[in-house]
Amino acid sequence: MASLSAARRLVIKIGSALLVDRKTGQLRHDWVQGLAQDVAWLKGQGKDVILVSSGSIALGRGVLDLPATELALEQSQAAAAVGQIRLARAYEEVLAPFGITTAQVLVTLEDSTDRRRYLNSRATLEQLVGLGVVAIVNENDTIATDEIRYGDNDRLAAQVAVTVGADQLILLSDVDGFYSANPQVDPSAVRYDVIDDITPEIEAMAGDGVSGLSKGGMITKLMAAKTATKAGCSMAITEGSVLRPLTALEQGANATWFTAQVDPQQARKRWIAAMKPKGEIVVDAGAAGALGRGKSLLPAGVSAVAGEFGRGDPVAILDPQGHKLGQGLTRYDAVEAGKIRGHQSEDIEGLLGYPGRAALIHRDDMAL
Repeated sequence: MASLSAARRLVIKIGSALLVDRKTGQLRHDWVQGLAQDVAWLKGQGKDVILVSSGSIALGRGVLDLPATELALEQSQAAAAVGQIRLARAYEEVLAPFGITTAQVLVTLEDSTDRRRYLNSRATLEQLVGLGVVAIVNENDTIATDEIRYGDNDRLAAQVAVTVGADQLILLSDVDGFYSANPQVDPSAVRYDVIDDITPEIEAMAGDGVSGLSKGGMITKLMAAKTATKAGCSMAITEGSVLRPLTALEQGANATWFTAQVDPQQARKRWIAAMKPKGEIVVDAGAAGALGRGKSLLPAGVSAVAGEFGRGDPVAILDPQGHKLGQGLTRYDAVEAGKIRGHQSEDIEGLLGYPGRAALIHRDDMAL
């Protein structure tokens, strides 16, 4: 069974029912403080941690004294706008005593489906993680529509895990795993410890959410598991209401683990390698050698650019003799790449008129 100690990078999804007291509509401060202790414990082991947190609508609902019944879209958006600032402040206040800096990142589903926006999101999260920051990610529910109807951030959490190359995704929920049926209505339901393959039979067992605060159910969690495991990220569903839920999970608390199918970096590189290139980048001998040592491709090592491609498109990487070394996702379009080829990274702003990224193709976006 998987262990948190084996993870290098974790994405932790937190459901609304854990954060917000159902009766009062107020934040459960003691629970958030316990979560902060767990995050500090993981960070102390040198692990990267990203939180995907629901709760803005549930918090805003209480502040605005909105009914406990189904909210109209405009009411949900207003509640999210009010609740999000309180949610971000709460995380900042509980993590700051541990010397942990937090950041708020609001995204929508389109940020992962549009390639340019996906690359921007990925670069931002990578930079934050590299600086030791714990990003608090949430759907931008003040403008989103489908995301609000979709609900519980499970799908978003899986997409974030794939985006940052996490090797574990932990769904802290109001249930302690995946059951053969809804255990609240079927006393014979059995919890699975490990699921290696999400079969049609497993999918047929999924039911609806019952918390009353969150809209996601087991179906959304299975969708998240499919997304994560195919990208090399194992996923756990565990009951998170205890004050130190991650510590409890590490110590053997009930959970269902979905097994990763491949290594996350291998999965990403296979995905890149399978794309049809839209252009070519020819590199000099020095750059070819550097790529072989696992380095990123800098503009200085590029001798020629061919084809019409946009930022984020796949391009073939050729050595001086025209042999294909591999391919990668370019951080510049064809015109920009042509202007900066052969130049040092510090010259990019002068050549393009705006500051750009140092690498033309980052090593994480490259399959050789």
